[in-house]
Amino acid sequence: MTIDVASKRKTFRDMHADGFFIIPNPWDIGGLRRLEKLGFKAIASTSSGFAWSIGREDNTVPRDLIVDHLRVLSEYTDLPVNADFEAGFADTAREVGENVRLAVDAGVAGLSIEDRVGDRLYELPLAVDRIHASRAAIDAVDRNIILVGRCENFLIGNKDIDATIARLVEYARAGADCLYAPGVTEPAHIEAIVRAVAPKSVNVLLMSPDMRASELAALGVRRASVGGRLARTAWAAFDDAASTLLKEGRLPPNSFR
Repeated sequence: MTIDVASKRKTFRDMHADGFFIIPNPWDIGGLRRLEKLGFKAIASTSSGFAWSIGREDNTVPRDLIVDHLRVLSEYTDLPVNADFEAGFADTAREVGENVRLAVDAGVAGLSIEDRVGDRLYELPLAVDRIHASRAAIDAVDRNIILVGRCENFLIGNKDIDATIARLVEYARAGADCLYAPGVTEPAHIEAIVRAVAPKSVNVLLMSPDMRASELAALGVRRASVGGRLARTAWAAFDDAASTLLKEGRLPPNSFR
């Protein structure tokens, strides 16, 4: 690494000021290197992709392993790293703040906090307190670090866009710099989120082949991420090649590209 952590954080904050960028989600150094060579300007970790790479399911990796993973990603690249920090690995605001400090000390330039525990959301006052505590922990180190407030409503089957927007607005007021509701795909819903939290930035998860960066940018979205989709794509190709090898004693043509 040739760029210091403070500079990466400042660069990342500047990227959220205007324009649009795609932030892909590698799960190891090999993938990170490929994304660097392709010209991406920042990367984000993926809890699911990392979990699968060590033989675990998503949301089952202990906090300390995640923090170590974030430190490795941050130390091996000059790109800003946004941490998928799940729900902060705790329920109480105080503990979330303490855990956020560990992630910050690992060198990340941004960090997201979810408002979900299992198949339900935290009650709004607690969810807001958790964002407040995360902001305080970040500001004690470097105010340029981006805090992403996530509302998981759509991922647990609650498609109430008004309730989702109401939460995102509260997270913005509590100190989140970037707001994110994974699972929201309808342009009208996305545009409504952008308007509601302005001038804060909005992240959108690419959920289908029909979603296009240019269209999201036109709606005012600041950045788009892919979550575990690159990992799913890689593992699907692995499974296909291994299954063909087992059943037919050969490798598929795309193994020789």
